[in-house]
Amino acid sequence: MNQESPQRWPGPGPAEAAPQAPDLVELLSRVARGDERAFEAVYDQVTPQVYGLVRRVLRDPAQSEEVAQEVLVEVWRTACRYDPHRGSPSAWIMTLAHRRAVDRVRSEQASTDREARAAAAEATLPYDEVEEEATDRLERERVRRCLDTLTDIQRQSVKLAYYGGYTYRDVAHLLSVPLGTIKTRMRDGLIRLRDCLGVEW
Repeated sequence: MNQESPQRWPGPGPAEAAPQAPDLVELLSRVARGDERAFEAVYDQVTPQVYGLVRRVLRDPAQSEEVAQEVLVEVWRTACRYDPHRGSPSAWIMTLAHRRAVDRVRSEQASTDREARAAAAEATLPYDEVEEEATDRLERERVRRCLDTLTDIQRQSVKLAYYGGYTYRDVAHLLSVPLGTIKTRMRDGLIRLRDCLGVEW
């Protein structure tokens, strides 16, 4: 065997058959014992088939190369798990390749779904906030217009009572108006507001 290139085998002489290359079962057995040169031989034999299968699943060339490399690293790390009684080495390696390719597809799909949900949430949130702000602004403008229809004393009384939190007695004191007058003006003002806003209190 050529020590510099163990995966290459001498060609046949004029009257002799070419030596048989070690089969994958033997090579995997050696790989399981940490034989790097055996792994190089396995790598050379199976890489085209591994890449082809992964490419059919993933379609993307760059991702296919990446996953194919992951499969071959897994072969190196888990060769000791291969059981020749359960199937051929090629079938075992192709099963690893198919499983890892499908896992990548699922991972990519899950990532895409998460991004789509995040984008939808981000798109919805500002819309809801803008809608709410616009509604509040319109409502405030409507209330302001309705307040402008009240008399001065009605408007001041309503603002002090409902926006300032003052009692009727406090409002009467602040405006220097008799309490009875404040109550009457407040009642009349609220009726006018109700009619203007079109709501029932």
